[in-house]
Parts: sequence; C-alpha cells; structure tokens
Amino acid sequence: MKSIQERLRASGLHLLLSLLIAALAAAVVFGLWYPYPYREISGGRELFLLVMGVDVIVGPLITLVVYNRQKSRRERRLDFSVIGLLQIAALSYGLWTVAVARPVHLVFELNRFRVVHAIEVDDGLLAQTDPQWRRLPWTGPSLLSVRPFKSPQEEQDATLAALSGVSLSSRPDLWQAYLSAKDELQASAKPLSELTKRFPDQAPAIAELVSRLPTGTQAMGLVYIPLVGRKSFWTVVLDPTSWSVQGFLPIDSF
Repeated sequence: MKSIQERLRASGLHLLLSLLIAALAAAVVFGLWYPYPYREISGGRELFLLVMGVDVIVGPLITLVVYNRQKSRRERRLDFSVIGLLQIAALSYGLWTVAVARPVHLVFELNRFRVVHAIEVDDGLLAQTDPQWRRLPWTGPSLLSVRPFKSPQEEQDATLAALSGVSLSSRPDLWQAYLSAKDELQASAKPLSELTKRFPDQAPAIAELVSRLPTGTQAMGLVYIPLVGRKSFWTVVLDPTSWSVQGFLPIDSF
C-alpha cells in the first residue's frame, strides 16, 4: 500500500509540473499564434488539446509505472531523465505541429475572406513575392488581398490550381496590400442589418458585437463579408470607411 501511495504522489507531482508547462505553452499558442477567433476558425484549440493531452497524461502515467522508492538515487534520476526527455521531445514535436498549422494571413479573395495557414503556403512562391510578405507572421494573421490577374492565362492556371486544392489566397505570387482591393471590398460588402434579417436567431450575438464597439464606429453603418476557415464558415464585420475588421461572427453568411 505504501508503495502505491508513493507512486501516486510522484505521479501527481509530475502531473502538476506537466500542467504548468502546458499552461505556459497555451499562453504562447492562444496569445500569439491563434488569437480569437482563429482558435475556433482554424481548429487550433482542438489540435493543441490533443497534443497537450497526450503529453500531459503519458508522462505522469510512465512515472506511476516505473517509480520505485527502493531504486537507488542514480536509478531514479535516470528514470526521470528519460521520461523528461521523452516529454520534451513530444512537446517540441506537438508545438511544431501547432506552429506550422498556425494562421498567418486573413486574405480578401474575390468576394470573401479566407484564412491562410503557414502549412498551405508554397515556399517557392513565397520567395517570389514582395519582400515585406516573405516572413510569415507569428503573432496572428495580417490582412492581405488577392490582386487582379495579369492575363487570361494566369487566371486559367490559378483556376486549375484552385481546383486541385491550392486556393488563390494561399499563393504568395497573388498577394497584394489589403486596401488595394478597396473597390472589390465595397462591391462585396453588405449591410450588417441585412445579416440580422437573414439570421434573426443570431440577432443577440450581432447586437452584442456591435455594443462592444465605440459609438462612432457603430454609427458608420457596419457591413459584413463571408469568411472561409479551415473547418467552418464565419462572417467578418467591417467598418465601411476604413475597411478595418471590427469583429467576427460564427455565422455562415454565404
């Protein structure tokens, strides 16, 4: 009985340490790489919980199995060193997986927004784009837009690539400054009041978002444009004067 209690105590201490490390990792992942609402739009929360769940649970379980007070101090130290190295390796791989899947740009594409993730960006095309966009962000997505096609052949090639799964937004050779698409934004945007009429059950959520904005912004007559995420469709709410993003709604507004 005493041996079991000692194992449980050692495993419990290991679990607390693992949870502390997981909390620090969560602060980085959700504070920098997947700020709201991208943890939902891009599936960052599920991916992180899966990775951390395995890392946090497996380490203490191994400790529960191998811990033995009767072992020499050298043997116990070796056991903990091996377990620690395994956890560090698993944590590093898990965080790398989360990092390469992080959202890097919110791109206006034709008549919608699309979230682009680091893993979707072709490194060869990235080297050909404007130098200011060659470094993919680590602190949440930046705003870009897709430029007009230069020729019918370019449009045909891009369309064929899109049919094979390469979206226009994920192609660095088509990126341009966000506000360069101001005319297209204006043509695609619809009044937010229309969204309330289309989805009356979402009226409270829409009203809550608007209530959090400054009074001057509320009076601008906000507009919306649909958003394509990795696993769901959302809606982007915009100020039609500056075209700055004012918020996001979990509504499929296509």
